[in-house]
Amino acid sequence: MNISARIINQQGEHKVFLTTGEHRHSLVVPPKPEGFGSSASGGELLFLALATCYCNDIYREAGKRGIAVQSVEVEVSGEFGGAGEAARNIQYHAAVAARAPQEQILELMRHTDSVAEIHNTLRQPSAVVLGKCEAREV
Repeated sequence: MNISARIINQQGEHKVFLTTGEHRHSLVVPPKPEGFGSSASGGELLFLALATCYCNDIYREAGKRGIAVQSVEVEVSGEFGGAGEAARNIQYHAAVAARAPQEQILELMRHTDSVAEIHNTLRQPSAVVLGKCEAREV
């Protein structure tokens, strides 16, 4: 499955487009108050990706087990140092309410942690390569 994210940013405008396979949609992320760039930092979006992945995967894995999940809460936190430094001390906390015994819910949560794709991507990094570059004079 191919996934892509695209942004178009200029003074006072920040557009976000997401594509998974043939499914395309946009996401509202306002520009910074000063007009250039995104109001959400890359670190915030990275942590949102971790939280979203775990949340969605809980529902997926629960469905495979016949567990009816009522709600999921996920909070991801960590630290960034100076420019160019990787995040550190990333951790997350989750709460899942479901129609199942507590031990089954906890096992679902532990299993989901082991198969969550974004988590596993960060645990076993893959190369991130700058491809085609295009400079436009104005």
